[in-house]
Amino acid sequence: MNQTDLKTEINSRKTFAIISHPDAGKTTLTEKLLLFGGAIREAGSVKGRKADRAATSDWMELERQRGISITSSALQFKYQGYVINILDTPGHQDFSEDTYRTLTAADSAVMLIDAAKGVETQTKKLFEVCRKRGIPIFTFINKFDRNAKDPLDLMDEVEKVLGIESYAMNWPIGMGPDFKGIYDRHTGLVERFIAGSLRSSSKPPISGALSDERVRAGIRDDLINQLNEEIELLDMAGNTFSKERVDRGEVTLVFFGSALKGDSGTSRRGSNPCFS
Repeated sequence: MNQTDLKTEINSRKTFAIISHPDAGKTTLTEKLLLFGGAIREAGSVKGRKADRAATSDWMELERQRGISITSSALQFKYQGYVINILDTPGHQDFSEDTYRTLTAADSAVMLIDAAKGVETQTKKLFEVCRKRGIPIFTFINKFDRNAKDPLDLMDEVEKVLGIESYAMNWPIGMGPDFKGIYDRHTGLVERFIAGSLRSSSKPPISGALSDERVRAGIRDDLINQLNEEIELLDMAGNTFSKERVDRGEVTLVFFGSALKGDSGTSRRGSNPCFS
C-alpha cells in the first residue's frame, strides 16, 4: 500500500467513544447506532438486572447479570463511505480505568446525559479526561420520552457544571407522554412521531416544515408556541455554531431525543428522528 492509499484508508476511519454515568442509556444508544448503520438486525434492551435479554455489546456473563457494561467493546460498521468504530465504554466507576485507556484511541466522544438527572458524577470525570485530550465532545441528552428537566435548564447545566459552551443542533417538542418529535435547527424541519412510530419502523415519523398541516396535526398549539419561543431565544441569545471550536473541544453540540424508543428492532438505514 502506497502513502496515498494509506492516508485515504486512515481518513476513512472514524472512531468515537460513548461516555456516561451508569444507566444513562449508553449501551442502548450504541446498539441503536449499530442498528441504523445496518450492522445488526435487532438491538437488545438493557432494563436492569431483570432484563429479558441483554444488550448485544454486553457480552460478558457478569454484564448480563448486572445489566451494566464492565469492559469496553469495539463495534464497527460502514456508513456513507466511512468505517465507523464505536467504543462502548463502562460507565460504572469501578471499571473507569478501562474507560480512561479506551479514550486515548478515540477521535471524539459522545457524552450521554439522562434528561431527568442532568450531569452526573461519573460523566464529569470522563468529560475532564476528554477535555485534557482536546477531542471534540458531542452531547446527547437522552430519555425525553420520559419526564425530564427543562431543555434550557439542561443546556445551562452542561455549561455551568462542565465549563464548556453548548450549541443545540435540535430541540425536543414536549417530553414524557407529550414528546411529539424533534425540531432540526439546521434544516428547520420537524420529525413528528405518529402513533406506533416509536415502536415500529414500518410507521416512520412525519417530516416537514412546522407550517405543514400534516406535521402540526399531532402537536398541541401550546407545544408549538413553546417551541417557537425557545427557538427564538436560542437564535437571539444562544451560542453561535463554530465547527473550528467544536473540533478543538471548546463547544459541544447538543442533541435531544430517546435512544430506547427510536425503533422496534428491525434494521433500516437512514436517519432517525431521535438522533436528528
